[in-house]
Amino acid sequence: MSVRVHREVPADELSDEAIRAAVRAALEHGGVSGRTVDVVLVDEPTLTELHGRFLDDPTPTDVIAFELGEGDEEDGDPWGEVYVSVDRAREVAGRRGVEPARELALYCVHGTLHLVGFDDIDPEDRARMRDAEALVMSSLGYAADVAPHEMDGA
Repeated sequence: MSVRVHREVPADELSDEAIRAAVRAALEHGGVSGRTVDVVLVDEPTLTELHGRFLDDPTPTDVIAFELGEGDEEDGDPWGEVYVSVDRAREVAGRRGVEPARELALYCVHGTLHLVGFDDIDPEDRARMRDAEALVMSSLGYAADVAPHEMDGA
């Protein structure tokens, strides 16, 4: 399993290794192994543009995940991509009263959980997603997060 981190914007709050650990933990939680995932840290305008272009929703968001297929690690082709808005993580962390590093890690986990089949559209699926996020974040050593997520529109 390979996790590659691409920083299109600076994000000193979270190291590449912490990002890799978050993605690996979420993949393992979802029972997926041996996959290459690219994590791309971007600014809010970039993620908003991707949100509009690929999901037909031009509003700001925190993370978008794309499953690309089988991928071929030898050829460098990823199985999935997770795009994370660093701007959004910082802003939402401030509103929620959590550390930006935690919020960035949560977005990496959340996006990866989407890749392994979790969804958050209806309330039942959203509860499953939140439970999975909590388990993965706890396994990474993050304290429980009691601030509501829904206040950020995610």
